[in-house]
Amino acid sequence: MEKVGLVLEGGGLRGVYTAGVLDAFLELGLEFPYLVGVSAGACNAVSYVSKQRGRAGRVILQNVMDPRYLGWGNLLRRGSIFGMEFIFDEIPRCIDPFDYQTFEESPVEFEAGATSLLTGRTRFFPKDRLVEDRHAVLRASSSMPLVAKPVMIDGEPYLDGAVGDSIPVGRALERGCDRAVVVLTQPRGFVKKPMSAHALRSLRYRAYPEFVRATDNRHVMYNETLRRIEQLEREGRALVIAPSHPCTFGGFEKDLDKLKVMYQEGIDAARAAEGAVRAFLAGGVEAAGRR
Repeated sequence: MEKVGLVLEGGGLRGVYTAGVLDAFLELGLEFPYLVGVSAGACNAVSYVSKQRGRAGRVILQNVMDPRYLGWGNLLRRGSIFGMEFIFDEIPRCIDPFDYQTFEESPVEFEAGATSLLTGRTRFFPKDRLVEDRHAVLRASSSMPLVAKPVMIDGEPYLDGAVGDSIPVGRALERGCDRAVVVLTQPRGFVKKPMSAHALRSLRYRAYPEFVRATDNRHVMYNETLRRIEQLEREGRALVIAPSHPCTFGGFEKDLDKLKVMYQEGIDAARAAEGAVRAFLAGGVEAAGRR
């Protein structure tokens, strides 16, 4: 039987769209043998793997207005604009408890990527590493350059997994997936532009030239990956779910109404794609048309 993967892009709080897709997938009973995500994609995916329907959306929508979740005060006091201790410790332990047992017992092969500052490449960590050391891998994967501190894993500093591999469809193919459902957080036709603040990044990460090179080259890699996904679609090997229009906010959005709208758009998109996804999982290559 063919192996179908689920590939999740990051995007900061644009990832609320992915949360909607995944919560709807749980509602519809859509499951995948392999899942890979980076940054917000990986963070949203843990609640999907633990089968906690609605939790991915709740974690964002019920906490984003709390300054402990997101705020410049966090950056000044703790070195990260997102409150990592709040998000990866207090929320899963106390506020919206995470089902560690179901997550750990899940047969799903789940990987999350974080980018090494030493090599500038994304390293993918297996499911059994994702809850270690207060979710160190997920913290690293979602730690954006300049607004977060590197996270040490195995004695090596890591940041945002999306720097080295923004849409890890290649990783899914490397892990034996014949086809993949890809969830994007930008609409079809989006073209990524070069990152700004090159001088600041070069100064901040001057000890890590490969990481600086990766940030400078990120837009090239991203746009090449989109072209690869389009080719996979033509071959019947990819099915894409993406927002229907350009996002009106960035990765640090705190307008709750906008976030709720995008979350619902993710739910609606997943429901609309149900038939195509089921056919795709069953091996129907004709189901790989654009969404």
